[in-house]
Amino acid sequence: MRVLGVDPGLTRCGVGVVEGVAGRPLTMLGVGVVRTPAAAELGHRLVAVEQGIERWLDEYGPEYVAVERVFSQHNVQTVMGTAQASAVAMLCAARRGIPVALHTPSEVKAAVTGSGRADKAQVGAMVTRLLRLDAPPKPADAADALALAICHIWRAPAQNRLQQAVALHTAHTAKATKGRTA
Repeated sequence: MRVLGVDPGLTRCGVGVVEGVAGRPLTMLGVGVVRTPAAAELGHRLVAVEQGIERWLDEYGPEYVAVERVFSQHNVQTVMGTAQASAVAMLCAARRGIPVALHTPSEVKAAVTGSGRADKAQVGAMVTRLLRLDAPPKPADAADALALAICHIWRAPAQNRLQQAVALHTAHTAKATKGRTA
Protein backbone atom coordinates (compact mmCIF):
# COMPACT_ATOMS: atom_id res chain seq x y z
CA MET A 1 0.00 0.00 0.00
CA ARG A 2 1.31 3.43 -0.96
CA VAL A 3 -0.03 6.36 1.05
CA LEU A 4 0.44 10.10 0.70
CA GLY A 5 0.15 11.69 4.14
CA VAL A 6 -0.87 15.35 4.22
CA ASP A 7 -0.44 17.56 7.28
CA PRO A 8 -2.54 20.50 6.04
CA GLY A 9 -1.52 24.10 6.45
CA LEU A 10 -1.51 27.23 4.34
CA THR A 11 2.02 28.38 5.10
CA ARG A 12 3.54 24.88 5.37
CA CYS A 13 1.62 21.83 4.15
CA GLY A 14 3.57 18.71 5.08
CA VAL A 15 3.59 15.85 2.58
CA GLY A 16 5.11 12.42 2.83
CA VAL A 17 4.78 9.13 0.99
CA VAL A 18 5.17 5.80 2.74
CA GLU A 19 4.85 2.34 1.24
CA GLY A 20 4.30 -0.97 2.99
CA VAL A 21 1.81 -3.14 4.82
CA ALA A 22 0.90 -3.50 8.47
CA GLY A 23 3.28 -5.76 10.36
CA ARG A 24 6.17 -5.31 7.91
CA PRO A 25 8.94 -2.72 7.69
CA LEU A 26 7.77 0.45 5.96
CA THR A 27 9.62 2.51 3.37
CA MET A 28 9.63 6.28 2.99
CA LEU A 29 9.51 7.22 -0.69
CA GLY A 30 9.47 10.99 -0.27
CA VAL A 31 8.93 13.77 2.24
CA GLY A 32 8.66 17.52 2.00
CA VAL A 33 6.62 20.65 2.50
CA VAL A 34 4.47 22.67 0.12
CA ARG A 35 5.04 26.30 1.10
CA THR A 36 3.07 29.44 0.35
CA PRO A 37 3.96 33.03 1.19
CA ALA A 38 1.95 34.36 4.14
CA ALA A 39 1.53 37.74 2.40
CA ALA A 40 -0.04 36.24 -0.74
CA GLU A 41 -3.77 36.44 -1.44
CA LEU A 42 -5.72 33.44 -0.07
CA GLY A 43 -6.84 32.23 -3.50
CA HIS A 44 -3.26 32.21 -4.78
CA ARG A 45 -2.10 30.32 -1.70
CA LEU A 46 -4.78 27.66 -2.20
CA VAL A 47 -3.77 27.28 -5.85
CA ALA A 48 -0.13 26.87 -4.77
CA VAL A 49 -1.14 24.15 -2.28
CA GLU A 50 -3.18 22.44 -5.01
CA GLN A 51 -0.28 22.55 -7.49
CA GLY A 52 2.11 21.20 -4.89
CA ILE A 53 -0.15 18.29 -3.94
CA GLU A 54 -0.82 17.53 -7.61
CA ARG A 55 2.95 17.27 -8.18
CA TRP A 56 3.21 14.77 -5.31
CA LEU A 57 0.28 12.75 -6.67
CA ASP A 58 1.86 12.74 -10.14
CA GLU A 59 5.29 11.73 -8.91
CA TYR A 60 4.33 9.03 -6.40
CA GLY A 61 0.94 7.71 -7.56
CA PRO A 62 -0.40 6.85 -4.09
CA GLU A 63 -3.28 4.42 -3.63
CA TYR A 64 -4.59 6.39 -0.63
CA VAL A 65 -4.33 9.88 0.76
CA ALA A 66 -4.36 10.30 4.55
CA VAL A 67 -5.17 13.81 5.77
CA GLU A 68 -5.09 15.13 9.30
CA ARG A 69 -8.64 15.80 10.48
CA VAL A 70 -9.02 19.46 11.36
CA PHE A 71 -9.76 19.97 15.03
CA SER A 72 -10.85 23.00 16.96
CA GLN A 73 -8.13 25.32 18.11
CA HIS A 74 -8.31 28.63 19.89
CA ASN A 75 -6.98 30.53 16.88
CA VAL A 76 -9.90 30.57 14.40
CA GLN A 77 -7.73 31.97 11.60
CA THR A 78 -5.32 29.02 11.93
CA VAL A 79 -8.22 26.54 11.91
CA MET A 80 -9.67 28.13 8.77
CA GLY A 81 -6.36 27.95 6.90
CA THR A 82 -5.85 24.35 7.97
CA ALA A 83 -9.38 23.42 6.92
CA GLN A 84 -8.95 25.12 3.55
CA ALA A 85 -5.65 23.33 2.86
CA SER A 86 -7.24 20.06 4.00
CA ALA A 87 -10.12 20.55 1.56
CA VAL A 88 -7.66 21.18 -1.28
CA ALA A 89 -5.84 17.90 -0.52
CA MET A 90 -9.14 15.99 -0.42
CA LEU A 91 -10.27 17.61 -3.67
CA CYS A 92 -7.03 16.69 -5.46
CA ALA A 93 -7.37 13.05 -4.36
CA ALA A 94 -11.11 12.85 -5.14
CA ARG A 95 -10.55 14.29 -8.60
CA ARG A 96 -8.28 11.31 -9.32
CA GLY A 97 -10.53 8.75 -7.61
CA ILE A 98 -8.02 8.17 -4.79
CA PRO A 99 -9.68 7.25 -1.47
CA VAL A 100 -9.13 9.76 1.33
CA ALA A 101 -8.91 8.88 5.02
CA LEU A 102 -9.06 11.44 7.81
CA HIS A 103 -7.16 10.78 11.03
CA THR A 104 -7.21 12.93 14.17
CA PRO A 105 -3.92 14.13 15.63
CA SER A 106 -4.42 11.92 18.69
CA GLU A 107 -5.09 8.85 16.50
CA VAL A 108 -1.88 9.49 14.60
CA LYS A 109 0.16 10.04 17.77
CA ALA A 110 -1.27 6.89 19.37
CA ALA A 111 -0.60 4.80 16.27
CA VAL A 112 2.98 5.96 15.90
CA THR A 113 4.12 6.44 19.51
CA GLY A 114 1.60 4.49 21.59
CA SER A 115 0.35 7.67 23.25
CA GLY A 116 -2.27 10.07 21.92
CA ARG A 117 -0.61 12.84 23.91
CA ALA A 118 2.88 12.51 22.44
CA ASP A 119 4.66 15.73 21.55
CA LYS A 120 6.13 16.63 18.16
CA ALA A 121 9.62 15.50 19.19
CA GLN A 122 8.33 12.05 20.16
CA VAL A 123 6.42 11.72 16.88
CA GLY A 124 9.52 12.76 14.92
CA ALA A 125 11.70 10.29 16.82
CA MET A 126 9.31 7.40 16.20
CA VAL A 127 8.88 8.27 12.52
CA THR A 128 12.68 8.28 12.23
CA ARG A 129 12.90 4.89 13.92
CA LEU A 130 9.98 3.26 12.07
CA LEU A 131 11.23 4.38 8.66
CA ARG A 132 14.88 3.73 9.53
CA LEU A 133 15.94 7.31 8.74
CA ASP A 134 19.20 8.96 9.80
CA ALA A 135 17.44 11.98 11.34
CA PRO A 136 13.92 13.23 11.96
CA PRO A 137 12.41 14.95 8.92
CA LYS A 138 12.33 18.74 9.18
CA PRO A 139 10.21 20.73 9.65
CA ALA A 140 7.80 18.94 12.00
CA ASP A 141 5.03 19.26 9.37
CA ALA A 142 6.98 16.84 7.15
CA ALA A 143 7.39 14.32 9.99
CA ASP A 144 3.67 14.67 10.79
CA ALA A 145 2.79 13.88 7.16
CA LEU A 146 4.85 10.68 7.34
CA ALA A 147 3.17 9.82 10.65
CA LEU A 148 -0.23 10.20 8.97
CA ALA A 149 0.79 7.81 6.20
CA ILE A 150 2.12 5.29 8.73
CA CYS A 151 -1.06 5.58 10.78
CA HIS A 152 -3.18 4.87 7.73
CA ILE A 153 -1.15 1.85 6.66
CA TRP A 154 -1.45 0.38 10.13
CA ARG A 155 -5.13 1.23 10.70
CA ALA A 156 -6.61 0.74 7.23
CA PRO A 157 -6.99 -3.07 7.42
CA ALA A 158 -8.95 -2.84 10.69
CA GLN A 159 -11.01 0.11 9.45
CA ASN A 160 -11.88 -1.76 6.25
CA ARG A 161 -13.02 -4.83 8.21
CA LEU A 162 -15.14 -2.61 10.47
CA GLN A 163 -16.72 -0.82 7.49
CA GLN A 164 -17.51 -4.17 5.85
CA ALA A 165 -19.09 -5.47 9.06
CA VAL A 166 -21.24 -2.34 9.41
CA ALA A 167 -22.31 -2.58 5.76
CA LEU A 168 -23.19 -6.26 6.20
CA HIS A 169 -25.16 -5.53 9.37
CA THR A 170 -27.00 -2.66 7.67
CA ALA A 171 -27.89 -4.89 4.70
CA HIS A 172 -29.17 -7.67 7.00
CA THR A 173 -31.19 -5.18 9.06
CA ALA A 174 -32.73 -3.65 5.92
CA LYS A 175 -33.57 -7.09 4.55
CA ALA A 176 -35.16 -8.18 7.85
CA THR A 177 -37.15 -4.93 8.08
CA LYS A 178 -38.33 -5.25 4.48
CA GLY A 179 -39.38 -8.86 5.12
CA ARG A 180 -41.56 -7.82 8.08
CA THR A 181 -43.25 -4.96 6.23
CA ALA A 182 -43.98 -6.89 3.04
